[in-house]
Amino acid sequence: MNDYCARCGELLGGGDHAGCVRALALEPPRYCPACRRRMVVQVTPVGWSARCSRHGSTHSTA
Repeated sequence: MNDYCARCGELLGGGDHAGCVRALALEPPRYCPACRRRMVVQVTPVGWSARCSRHGSTHSTA
């Protein structure tokens, strides 16, 4: 369940996130979409990984 924007951390139903969607196509998420916690993000030359302390890790599919 994704209640929060992965870029700005605000509720998805609380405003326009078109800019966030465009930005997330080029950059890693900064907030966990399930709980709004800041994620630990690591960017490498071949992609990125992001880890939430409660919900685990995600990574780019590059």
